[in-house]
Amino acid sequence: MVITGLHILQTYQCVFECDHCFVYSSPNAKGVMKISDVRKILKEAKTVDNIDWIYFEGGEPFLYYKVMLWGISKAIEYGFKVGIVTNAYWATSIEDAIEWLTPILKLGVSEMSFSDDEYHYPKNEENLSVYGFKAAKKLNIPVNKISIEDAKNHSQDIEWKGKPVVKGKVMFKGRAVEKLVGNLIGKPWIEFNKCLDEDFGNQTRVHIDPFGYVHVCQGITIGNINQSSLKEILYNFEPKNHQICGPILKGGPAQLIKDYKIDLDGEFVDECHLCYLARLKLRNIFPDLLQPDQVYGELS
Repeated sequence: MVITGLHILQTYQCVFECDHCFVYSSPNAKGVMKISDVRKILKEAKTVDNIDWIYFEGGEPFLYYKVMLWGISKAIEYGFKVGIVTNAYWATSIEDAIEWLTPILKLGVSEMSFSDDEYHYPKNEENLSVYGFKAAKKLNIPVNKISIEDAKNHSQDIEWKGKPVVKGKVMFKGRAVEKLVGNLIGKPWIEFNKCLDEDFGNQTRVHIDPFGYVHVCQGITIGNINQSSLKEILYNFEPKNHQICGPILKGGPAQLIKDYKIDLDGEFVDECHLCYLARLKLRNIFPDLLQPDQVYGELS
């Protein structure tokens, strides 16, 4: 496993509560990183060969703007390229957005991604993401959009294989299962015999959340940096021996059903849908591997 990208989930909080959100972000979500948390992650990232990108995302990282700026500055000081993912709630005009982005420009951020779809900005509402995008373009910050299609346009024929999603389908995990499955046409679980989202055998990125969990896919964890170093966690991760990743590598989410004799009725929209529901059933068996509660909607 050669990890080149480290995605820092700076907070699970967000100004939105989107139906498609697979980490159940909301204004009341728990989990926020302090500067000390970001410092620890970046120091440990320096000890890992091949990591060259650090992404700040969430939730919404601009909610903790000063901590994000501190982290960007330190990451660049350490020699990392830096990306940011945002919904641009702060971009109330192009002029205002330029004020928010100028400190980021001065630090030397390498990339920004703006969420721009109807989950964040319905057609009849002002689209702040457009202002943020235009402001970044004016400042010559490399920029792109993340646009997720309406769930009704769902296709099961797209393979992502570990690439960050910048357009296309909803991934039916987290809140999307609760809100968007509806009357979509499904298939029997036996047909989902491979994962189209991540390739655990050739993992190139991991996410670290505010609770310290290291995710190979949101909600599938391989360790916690509050208990072991990041270098140790990545070095010791053997996908085929991981109780969740191993079966998925062998036969997709359907293999989880077979190996653990999970009782799930009905049909499933895609492999993420099946995998997520299977993992919900397995959380009491593998509590250390299927964390945190936030990603599974099991909130106090």
